[in-house]
Amino acid sequence: MAIVSGLAWGLGYFGQPHILARFMGIRDAALVPVARRVGTTWVAICLAGAVLVGVAGIAFFDTPLDNEETVFLGLITETMPAWIAGILLTAVLAAVMSTADSQLLVTSSALTEDVYRAYLHRDAPPRTLLWVGRLTTVAVAGVALWLALRGGTVLDLVAYAWAGFGAAFGVPLPLSLYWRRMTDVGALAGMLAGAVTVVLWNNVVGGDLYEIVPGVIASAVACVAFSALGSPPRRDFVTQLAEAEAAVE
Repeated sequence: MAIVSGLAWGLGYFGQPHILARFMGIRDAALVPVARRVGTTWVAICLAGAVLVGVAGIAFFDTPLDNEETVFLGLITETMPAWIAGILLTAVLAAVMSTADSQLLVTSSALTEDVYRAYLHRDAPPRTLLWVGRLTTVAVAGVALWLALRGGTVLDLVAYAWAGFGAAFGVPLPLSLYWRRMTDVGALAGMLAGAVTVVLWNNVVGGDLYEIVPGVIASAVACVAFSALGSPPRRDFVTQLAEAEAAVE
């Protein structure tokens, strides 16, 4: 169960908006292979460093820490001079802020462009969109603060959010790109089924299995079932993209 749950974290990468935004904003599609190699290498370095910190903490501290998530901070303060420790602790805050601002910007942009502008005010002027984006950023930050104050470890919060995004968007996205029979109804059903399953599994069912596993399964079943009920689109997204690129050239 632990092995399956650990490996299932990889399923969440397909549905993380703050990660996909980097690929969407790339300057040229020809740079994607290079970006893939750089990104994979950097992730491997970060994960190896995290494992090394954990192993070093086990060897260094005679008694377990009250909060095992502070092992890096404890190693810094115990082994480094004060001025070096200050720089390294600042690096931790920088990493936190980097992820936080990415999440806030992606969420604010999605709510402003994909909800407010698409459904509420299609002809909204730029100034109105600017203020809507600012207000949604403050609102999302407030919700995040409320969730943080409820308690729990950082890993628990990250795992829950990772499963929610991964199960909701991780299946519909690749199917929309590469499966010709995928429909908009199937994509919406997959997003709803994945998100609801994660919430129910985490708060009602529980257990040792990571909630992203049943969430991804439910999302895949919903995508296929509801797409099969309707008529397939005339052209898949990849074909439309190729035709658009040919027209531009």
